[in-house]
Amino acid sequence: MASVQEVLSGNRLSLARLLSQIENDTPDGRAALSELFPHTGQAHLIGVTGAPGTGKSSLVNQLAHYYRHPPENKTPKRVAIVAIDPSSPFSGGAVLGDRVRMRDLAGDPGVFIRSMASRGSLGGLARTTSGVVQAFDAAGFEIILIETVGAGQAEVDIARLAHTTLVVEAPGLGDDIQAIKAGILEIADILVVNKADRAGVENTERALRNMLNLAHPVKRVYRHHGTLETVPAVPASTTESPEQESVWVPPIQKTVATDGTGVPELGDLIAQHKAHLEQTGDWEGRQRARLQAELDGLLQIILVSRWRDALSPERYQEVLEQLIERNLSPRQAVEELLNGAPRS
Repeated sequence: MASVQEVLSGNRLSLARLLSQIENDTPDGRAALSELFPHTGQAHLIGVTGAPGTGKSSLVNQLAHYYRHPPENKTPKRVAIVAIDPSSPFSGGAVLGDRVRMRDLAGDPGVFIRSMASRGSLGGLARTTSGVVQAFDAAGFEIILIETVGAGQAEVDIARLAHTTLVVEAPGLGDDIQAIKAGILEIADILVVNKADRAGVENTERALRNMLNLAHPVKRVYRHHGTLETVPAVPASTTESPEQESVWVPPIQKTVATDGTGVPELGDLIAQHKAHLEQTGDWEGRQRARLQAELDGLLQIILVSRWRDALSPERYQEVLEQLIERNLSPRQAVEELLNGAPRS
């Protein structure tokens, strides 16, 4: 078992071993997370999501550089990067494509990069991403950048994990109409138009601005276990009227991740969003929503596992056959299995 005290003291080898245990959901990993949990809650969790090809990995790389080498009036921060990759069809592990774009961060003791396989999970994250983030938080990383798979419109789980969610768009991908109708934009705290040196950037920015003008969101909405849930929004400026203070209108920032253009301005917007979260009390609100969602998710997993352990395989197969033969509907089959009594 990885030493909890060594992780708290910043031992990278112990942290790496613990992350593997968390990903594999081992008893030692679960026990270590329980010990580490009281030391969490300090890091700023920044989610980076968007369609494939928008330059998320390059942008994360530049943001890490920004936090490690900030302007003179700011203090460098320790940065952890959690990069969720699609599972390999052969090994089931992470493809590690993000590592190719982040090689220049290697050797910086203030940066820790962890690639994770999605392992078939939908929504852009792996099932154990939250645990990995908690380990980084307890280990003293002040900024945790979470890059999602890049699956598209359904990738909204990041909204209930991150404090600040960046949705990255890019010109030339045929996304101008998709940008308006994609549900993924509803979770954005900041909209980033990356690859802004390409032709068509004005059309992409205009489409996003039109979407924002059509609806000023007062809350972030996401679907959790089939139920629509919300995370309160925050104001764009404390100088606005009381009626406007409940609304954070996502700003649009243009960047060129290949050379860092626009990244300092993006860092300032992220800092502004964090400040508003803290000033309005919504930092605690999002922490509460995130922990409640994690609690509900674990309850579902553990209760289903316990129920399956208590159910005889024969009984399950019997009900399954009746379902296949159309003698039971799926809902009736569930009721049969939960009641545990044979069908009359």
